[in-house]
Amino acid sequence: MKRTLLAMLVATTCALAMTAPQRAVAADADLSCKLHYSLTGWSLIYKHTTGGGTVTCANGMSMRVHVSAKALGITAGKWRIDDGKGDFTDVHRISDVLGDYAQASANAGVVKSGEAQVLTKGPVSLALAGNGEGVNLGVDIGKFTISR
Repeated sequence: MKRTLLAMLVATTCALAMTAPQRAVAADADLSCKLHYSLTGWSLIYKHTTGGGTVTCANGMSMRVHVSAKALGITAGKWRIDDGKGDFTDVHRISDVLGDYAQASANAGVVKSGEAQVLTKGPVSLALAGNGEGVNLGVDIGKFTISR
């Protein structure tokens, strides 16, 4: 079952990456920005996750942010992600990280919970990874929002 969920996650991530709009890479689009976050969430067909974090960029700028996710799918559970990390790509300025990202995930966890996924918002992508505790099982699709 874990292999099936992992295969579904990989397939979904690849599909999202292939549907992201392609554009010429500008010289100033290589601003390195990172997200450090914590989340709590629950799901029973509808998935709801909220939390907070900080975006920091290589140019010295930083911004406190609110993060949330809403999705639908075949999913159930309750979890917490502590010390999550994210890496953005194709960022021109720190404000580019704000907005709604397309999200799809497959997850399974008992006691130890975790996440690893790639999200897209136009040309900007966000790779997330985090560990925590809880119980979760399912597959869902929705949006992940980063706001001030």
